[in-house]
Amino acid sequence: MAGVEERAGLRLGTPAGRWVLLATVLASGVAMLDATVVNVALPALAEDLDAGLAGLQWTVNGYTLTLASLILLGGSLGDRLGRRRVLVAGAVWFGVASVLCALAPTVEALVVARALQGVGGALLTPGSLAIIAASFHPDDRARAVGAWSGLGGVAGAAGPFLGGWLVGTVGWRGVFLVNVPLVAVVVAVALRHVPETRDPGADGRLDVPGAVLGALGLGGVTYALVAAGEQGWSPAVAASGAAGALALAAFVVAERRGRSPMVPPGLFASRQFTATNAATAAVYAALGAVFFLLVLQLQVVSGFSPLAAGTALLPVTAVMLVGSARAGALAQRTGPRLPMTAGPLVAAGGLLLLLRVGPGAGWVGDVLPAALLLGLGLTLTVAPLTAAVLAAAPAEHAGVASGVNNAVARAAQLLAVAVVPLAAGLGEGAYGDPARFDAGFRVAMVLSAGLMVLGALVSAAFVRGGAAGAPLPAPAGPAPAEQPAPVPSAPVPSPRSHCAVDGPPLLEREERPSRP
Repeated sequence: MAGVEERAGLRLGTPAGRWVLLATVLASGVAMLDATVVNVALPALAEDLDAGLAGLQWTVNGYTLTLASLILLGGSLGDRLGRRRVLVAGAVWFGVASVLCALAPTVEALVVARALQGVGGALLTPGSLAIIAASFHPDDRARAVGAWSGLGGVAGAAGPFLGGWLVGTVGWRGVFLVNVPLVAVVVAVALRHVPETRDPGADGRLDVPGAVLGALGLGGVTYALVAAGEQGWSPAVAASGAAGALALAAFVVAERRGRSPMVPPGLFASRQFTATNAATAAVYAALGAVFFLLVLQLQVVSGFSPLAAGTALLPVTAVMLVGSARAGALAQRTGPRLPMTAGPLVAAGGLLLLLRVGPGAGWVGDVLPAALLLGLGLTLTVAPLTAAVLAAAPAEHAGVASGVNNAVARAAQLLAVAVVPLAAGLGEGAYGDPARFDAGFRVAMVLSAGLMVLGALVSAAFVRGGAAGAPLPAPAGPAPAEQPAPVPSAPVPSPRSHCAVDGPPLLEREERPSRP
């Protein structure tokens, strides 16, 4: 007998839905916040710990390296062991590592603690988005993803302001200690209000070889690129880069042939998934370079205080806070292609306006217009991009899909922080020479704008458009997600809300009557 399948999942407007959104936004937000809040503190910690530009790069990249290398493993652990359980473990780990960062006596100790912090971030970030994808009703899932990406983006954009205030009041060590109360809230809310979900088809095996090869590959390539800016392409530096490249190639082979790969090969059979991740790489590479160099430019060249440098970026936060919901609604009407094409182009315009930021630059005339345009571009881009990635993967692989997209973003930022300064002529001596740093900054902004344009071109050429209500292909029939434990009255999500790997994006789906 035919009938309409019952829709299932948490609703965004209910107390239960709000609690889940709070926990997931805070969890991903604290990881994203830490990726940007530290940048404003770099001049202060460089002076305190006697660090050069390479030390500052590793302070940023030590965190991003382990985050990018292990985020896929974090997604796989959540799918197998329970996403709430892994998220809570990641929050605790992140808090402990943050305390170690705050207590670091040398830049070398700080880099090690930052690497440990990235491990916690690798457990926090994919689990938060996977919980949303697996817990919310199909009708509310796109809006929940939009709220998650928008508010999480606000956390990242607010980082420079918060970092500037903390450096000016309690010192650079405060930028790490601020994480402790935030992760305590995440743990408390998650344990009490977040439903446990996992992939019922997961076999329990973990892809340890893939995780090791990915970490060695990213580490080798990143070390070579950072060291080349300091000491040139010596035989040891070149060998490190070659070894890293070989490890990355071995990672690809291992994922294709492994019994339980972190990245199921079928995910990249979807053109939508592949194209969206390619656009992610271009956009986030640009952002990685900009957020690393801009706060240094404002302080080293323009003479801004740490607080003023952080405050300069507040318009980015404000625009994202106001516009994220509207961008999600636009994407639901038009499909992801239009906003994912227009957004990076607008952001590229903002980066080119940053060429006006130099000696004697003012906030109103030079920084504000660029920040507003960059914020508008990110608002148009982030939520549609995130929803398109999730929509291109089946729901039981939500953690893996989220992990892949986050790994792509973090790896792109990692490599950009290593490559863009090198390509712009910002070697080790540039940090102490304002005129040289200013010249390199201008080249770096042009390169970053070019990366944004590349992201727009990829989206325009390969990301599907189409408004909501497009035809739904026959579903692949994955097993339903586990029933949320803290909300026993909520029905199990319908398999019809899931889609084959290369099906249309979430923003294009509609529910259909089930067959007899």
